[in-house]
Amino acid sequence: MLAERFFRLGAGAIITFMVARMLGDEALGTYGIVMVWAAFLAPLSHLGLNNLVQKMATSTEDVEQSRRYLQTAVWLRLLAGVFFAAVMIAGFMLFYPHYFSQGPWQIATLFVLQSFTAMIVYEYDQNYRGHFRAVAISKVVLSFFTLLARVILLIQGASIDMMLFIVGVEFGLTGLLQYYWARRYAPNEPSLKWRYFDWAAAKEMLQRSSWLWTSAIVSVIYLKIDSVMIESMIGIAATGQYTAVARISELWYVIPVTLAARYYPDLLKTFNRSWPDYLLMLRKQCLRFFLMAVVISIFMTITAKWIMLYAYGERFVGSTTVLQIHVWAGCFVFLRALISQHLIITGNEPLSMLSHGVGAILNVVLNWWWIPIYGIEGAAWATLVSYAYASVFFIFFAGTTRRHFVELIKVRKSAQ
Repeated sequence: MLAERFFRLGAGAIITFMVARMLGDEALGTYGIVMVWAAFLAPLSHLGLNNLVQKMATSTEDVEQSRRYLQTAVWLRLLAGVFFAAVMIAGFMLFYPHYFSQGPWQIATLFVLQSFTAMIVYEYDQNYRGHFRAVAISKVVLSFFTLLARVILLIQGASIDMMLFIVGVEFGLTGLLQYYWARRYAPNEPSLKWRYFDWAAAKEMLQRSSWLWTSAIVSVIYLKIDSVMIESMIGIAATGQYTAVARISELWYVIPVTLAARYYPDLLKTFNRSWPDYLLMLRKQCLRFFLMAVVISIFMTITAKWIMLYAYGERFVGSTTVLQIHVWAGCFVFLRALISQHLIITGNEPLSMLSHGVGAILNVVLNWWWIPIYGIEGAAWATLVSYAYASVFFIFFAGTTRRHFVELIKVRKSAQ
């Protein structure tokens, strides 16, 4: 799974490098803005259902009810994906009409095909059942061919619009792959059919996921609002410079996201068995995640100038300091991946939304204050400060999580 995520993110990085070198920072800024809007669309259509559906489906012994939970979640997300894609297209045309002047259908297609990410519910189910390898390998193969297509198109002089179209195609094909492997591993299970949609289950899931859904939306705002504010305050070229930095800095975020998804079933099973054992597992994983992030940050800080030079060329070397600041936000992102799992497992979903909400407000205020003064370096500092609060330090301001934190650092050995 980790290799698959690295390959796909690496493929995106290669395209970013090529766009920067061949088309310039303004083109890269345009690419970055569209992908930011795609990032906004993701939590809107996901409805906060990923881990929650898995928890609900595995907590019941009724096979039929478990099946209804799964299929209802997929249908809800497909409908939400199409609806919010239409809203996103309308909003994008309203705020960025000039981006639609030459190829509007490519951007629209990207948003519509993104609705196929609804099928990731099946992948979460397969992960719980231990079927990792086939899904991951098939996604690597798909990413290789879409990467090859984008490289060939860039060499032949294609525009940014075609790059975005290929991204949309990859979204659609990835969803079909996730559905294919779910059917392959469970041939006796019924295919996706509307008759398995359960209104009562849908209402229950939406009620329980409302905090997670809101939290995910607010999370993307505080993670991505900097690019939008840079574009509106100091221009598309500066957005391209910042996109270049963020692409390299965030390349490492695939590690905690993937490992957290991998260990979530283990954490959930351990939580159901023993609270002390769960705390012990959580503490070990937090230490590992944090140490990985510190090592990466030190390495990136030392080598930042050479990375920017060889990845993007002389034009982007001036953003070296931005990378040296931005990369340290990863330390908090690594820990947040596990903390988010912990909040779901312990039923503290409202706190997740609250932490992201305060982080989003903090990020907007700091960007509004620092970007006019310090440029994109100010945006990097705003990112670091807001990530630190929203990812980790918020746990000291809530009684439940503060108590969990104290227990976490006190636990010494398994209670077996």
